[in-house]
Amino acid sequence: MKKKVLVGGVFDILHFGHIQFLKKAKKLGDYLIVALESDENVRKIKGEKRPIHNQNQRREILESLKFVDEVISLPEMKSDEDYKNLVIKVKPQVVAVTVGDPILEKKRKQASLIGARVIEIPKINVFSTSQIAKLLELE
Repeated sequence: MKKKVLVGGVFDILHFGHIQFLKKAKKLGDYLIVALESDENVRKIKGEKRPIHNQNQRREILESLKFVDEVISLPEMKSDEDYKNLVIKVKPQVVAVTVGDPILEKKRKQASLIGARVIEIPKINVFSTSQIAKLLELE
């Protein structure tokens, strides 16, 4: 049985930090699944000018990466219950997050429901999508 690793995020303007995170996540198992936030959730989280790329575009970009095995385009997620149900359905052995994830404890609780481990991957010091968008005057 393949060891599944689940990550989630926006992945709007794909940058070096995203690539390093995804590569490190893939090394934690055999099969990397990316749960890709909906455009509606991105607007709620990042503001009305985001996402820059719509969900279908972001999905295609992620699917072109050789170390990403599957991309799940999430519907508009309205509650923690929706994310919990996703984790139960996917049944990953590992949930990979970046160090400092603001909802780490929620992810730990969801992972514990199916006996998955949460592994924190250190952030690297590069410009974020939000910083890049500001530099390009997109925001």
